[in-house]
Amino acid sequence: MSNLNKIALEIISNGKGILAADESTGTMTKRLESVGVSSTSENRLSFRNILFSSSCMKKYIGGVILYDETIRQLYNNIKIPEIISNMGSHPGIKVDTGAKVLAGSREEKITEGLDGLRDRLKEYHSLGAKFTKWRGVYIISEKYPSKLSIVSNAHALARYSAIVQECNMVPIVEPEVLMDGNHSANDCLKKTTEVIKKCFDELILHNVDLSGIILKPNMILPGNNSKKKISNKEVAYLTIECLKNSVPPEVPGIAFLSGGQSEIEATENLNLINKNNNTKFIMTFSYGRALQQSALKYWSTNPDDISGTQKVFNHRAEMNSLAAQGKWSNQLENK
Repeated sequence: MSNLNKIALEIISNGKGILAADESTGTMTKRLESVGVSSTSENRLSFRNILFSSSCMKKYIGGVILYDETIRQLYNNIKIPEIISNMGSHPGIKVDTGAKVLAGSREEKITEGLDGLRDRLKEYHSLGAKFTKWRGVYIISEKYPSKLSIVSNAHALARYSAIVQECNMVPIVEPEVLMDGNHSANDCLKKTTEVIKKCFDELILHNVDLSGIILKPNMILPGNNSKKKISNKEVAYLTIECLKNSVPPEVPGIAFLSGGQSEIEATENLNLINKNNNTKFIMTFSYGRALQQSALKYWSTNPDDISGTQKVFNHRAEMNSLAAQGKWSNQLENK
């Protein structure tokens, strides 16, 4: 077993998943302001530290994706990566610099950040990061995602992954086909399969060790404006079929993004995926809002009740851990 494979498995094995706490300052500002909290550096740190020091971290969270601001912060003179490591979890870092307009297809995006990446990774590794994240985004319509978008983002994800592994960290490969639109679930299945296959073509071309990555894809869902809704069981079936047909067997596991789903939807869909998982892949979560939102709402109105906020977060993390093992139920959700 390679060291990268060992780290990847520690992050996603035994019902553990990933807390995506890598919101940019702009995104975190929107989240805080939506619950009436001013987005100061201190408030962002305070909320995140409440999550990072929660008891559920030891049992249910194998990795935490951080933002550049957060990985450099201290809380009570303790470095944030150290707080996370002390809870038995691996610190990670978002390393792309955002999605920009794709030249040649102006409605689509290409993720940037390859320039200077090697030097940034060396610094992040020295700060304690064990894994990294890079997100490519794709839109669905009759003519999108274009071949240009699929090829360009796959190439960037592969170059990023190769450099990350060179720096002895595990790359999370995140090709996200967005929910925005009125497309059907079958459209999503077709496009997502095409996107993931091209990503692996490029990863293999760039000599990336597939046993030392984690794939972070979207689930197969109809567009948020689609009239063709499907059941949770169909979501699970289509998602599994997509991954069986597009992901090489060397990949240790898949950590889904929640992608606009509510907390309960993201948990229920993950649970059904695991109940019906007939692959060798570990299937777990890498959720941001779907792990944090209830805790954020509670904290916004009870800022001094740290244990209360942690209780809300602990529950959500436990429910997702159960779902990652196919053991979740509505009865447990409402206990």
